[in-house]
Amino acid sequence: MAAAPKHEDQHRLLLEANAVAAGMPPLLVAARRIAASVTLGSHGRRRAGVGDSFWQFRSYSKDDTPQAIDWRQSAKFDQVYVREREWVAAQTAGLWCDTSASMRYRSSPKLPTKAERAAVMMLALAELLVDGGERIIVLSNEGRPQRSATAGGLAIAHLADAMTADLSGKKTANNAPEMPSFAGSLPRHSTAVLFSDFLAPIDVIAESLRTLMRTGIKGHMIQVLDPAEETLPFSGRVRFVGLEQEGATVIDRAEDARAQYMQKLGAHRSALKDLAASSGWSFGLHHTDQSPQLAMAALHSAITGFRR
Repeated sequence: MAAAPKHEDQHRLLLEANAVAAGMPPLLVAARRIAASVTLGSHGRRRAGVGDSFWQFRSYSKDDTPQAIDWRQSAKFDQVYVREREWVAAQTAGLWCDTSASMRYRSSPKLPTKAERAAVMMLALAELLVDGGERIIVLSNEGRPQRSATAGGLAIAHLADAMTADLSGKKTANNAPEMPSFAGSLPRHSTAVLFSDFLAPIDVIAESLRTLMRTGIKGHMIQVLDPAEETLPFSGRVRFVGLEQEGATVIDRAEDARAQYMQKLGAHRSALKDLAASSGWSFGLHHTDQSPQLAMAALHSAITGFRR
């Protein structure tokens, strides 16, 4: 009985993601393909030393082709191995969507939750990347790969399954970390794209991303916020309740706190931008009351414009 709602949720997410991807300007998509074939490409392809150098052995999965098997290495053990080269890693994108309790917020029933919008944008991006020949690694809430890199329609199906399960599941445990650890989650020369509200303390976020940033992985941070989180449009006596066990705070005149709140939010965002820039990452902002196409175009342009 539970399979039908899950299938409906997955179908809805895929339809919304396809609508976003289809709404991308055709010239922008075509420009990305052309640039990838004649220049260094969006993930550093054709960089000196990357093309044929060996990266690692990994276990064979059902998503690999028989031609990818390294028979000599496999003959040494009772397991089938694939010889992965760095050019494959350079065409791999690790995608992470924050589905924690704070991402379930929306200020109006007419708006999607932050997690829903982030999931749709991530699926749309996956559609565009896979269409350009990229491989996708879906990162779990804990920051670990849910399976080996996949390409084509199979990658989209896996991603849709993962996002449907996360969005339909229960909220994260009370003792869950504010940000996951991405240590060892992606091979070097790959790209990370992270969707979150990034409202955790800056030092927590920096520690979470430290391994990714220090291993040469290029990345993109997309902050997804509800419009009420941006402007604090409340007035009078308001009781604010944290969604992740932070407790409750009562403000007698919310309008009096608005200026200070917006100043702190602006300082936090500036710190996020500085953190991204310090490692050559990009930072983007999206509000759930806005069209996702604009944010997708900016993100797509950022990925395309990266040079190694």
